[in-house]
Amino acid sequence: MTADKVVINRLRVVQLVLLMTIVFAAGFVAGTQSGEARAQGGLERGEALFRPLLEAFAVIEDQYVDPFGRELQREALLDGAIKGMVDALDDEYSGYMDPASYALSNSDLAGQFEGIGVVIRRGDNGIEVVGVMDGTPAAQAGVRVGDVFVEVDGVDVTRDNNLELATKVRGPAGTTVNITFRRGSELIAMEIVRARIDIPNIEQRIIEDTNLGYIRLNQFTSEARQQINQALADLDINSRDGLILDLRGNYGGLLSSAIEVGSAFIESGPIVIEDFGEGRPETVLSANGSYSGITVPIVVLVDETSASASELVAGALQDLDVATIIGEPTLGKGTVQVWRQLSNGGGVRITIARWLTPERKWIHGEGITPDILVEWTPEEAADGKPDPQLGAAIKYLEGLKALPVAIQQAE
Repeated sequence: MTADKVVINRLRVVQLVLLMTIVFAAGFVAGTQSGEARAQGGLERGEALFRPLLEAFAVIEDQYVDPFGRELQREALLDGAIKGMVDALDDEYSGYMDPASYALSNSDLAGQFEGIGVVIRRGDNGIEVVGVMDGTPAAQAGVRVGDVFVEVDGVDVTRDNNLELATKVRGPAGTTVNITFRRGSELIAMEIVRARIDIPNIEQRIIEDTNLGYIRLNQFTSEARQQINQALADLDINSRDGLILDLRGNYGGLLSSAIEVGSAFIESGPIVIEDFGEGRPETVLSANGSYSGITVPIVVLVDETSASASELVAGALQDLDVATIIGEPTLGKGTVQVWRQLSNGGGVRITIARWLTPERKWIHGEGITPDILVEWTPEEAADGKPDPQLGAAIKYLEGLKALPVAIQQAE
């Protein structure tokens, strides 16, 4: 994975991204050459520290006798040692993938996924479903938001982290996975056939009976900024009375994409600050000078499944008074991870930094608080009830249209 591949939809009716490699309750990942150099330094410092581990391996290899006569699996010992070390960090966004899982899951946000069609998050009761994508195997099987994973193919997953669960559940289209969920006090077993799902990354339209432009971005892919540019041009946005940018259910994507998309709306100034701790210099990532020149008022819609890169962009637009945020508090993912492939073909993902909004707010565990709070439950969305968050955005922008120009400018 290159340094440019920096990795940071809508339960509301459609397009929550399916369970897959990046399902870590939604996060972006960063990789740099300096990080690789530090890792090499860590190898040198760790030689004496890891001597007991090598001694333990030697004892096992020399003396262990399996009660059932099974052959010693050295690779499994290695995987277990690495997993145990990463798990000891007690960080839900850090994890280890064995070689087979890493090869299967190395995705570059291409908009095509194979799995069952859910987004997950670790809650108080375990890893729970926070989004089900319409028309996917999960939706057809009856999976609901709030269902908690108990077993996958007969294996207890209650102690798994998000990544471990994701690698067990996802897999090639056409294959079957058996999952037991806890729903309230009831255990529900489901046999689900995985599928390939194509996700359109952007939607645009003029909202009916208004002069408001609407853009929905489902993921921060490498093409997202180009798609945003095209949507703004197609909408002839500065001839409109306002723009609604919908980031609900957008779990994130590429950090570079978040900066590019943010730069479309922010003329100059910081978009995000990376705090690496331990006395290391922080990094300020600013608007890149590709401002789109939008002159109409902007509303950004968010919900509890807007995560990471979505929170980064929403937080910057809020701090810099570029947009009004409407909806529900976001997921609250304020850390940066790095993927490193290991010599055995596996990979580790570890947290390397906190990210802060331009006003140096750390939103981890709290999320972005909307300027206008409008709640909408998944059950209401599933019942096809009108979208009150979109309605609030329309009402807000239509209200601005009625104000004199001087007051709008003061706003």
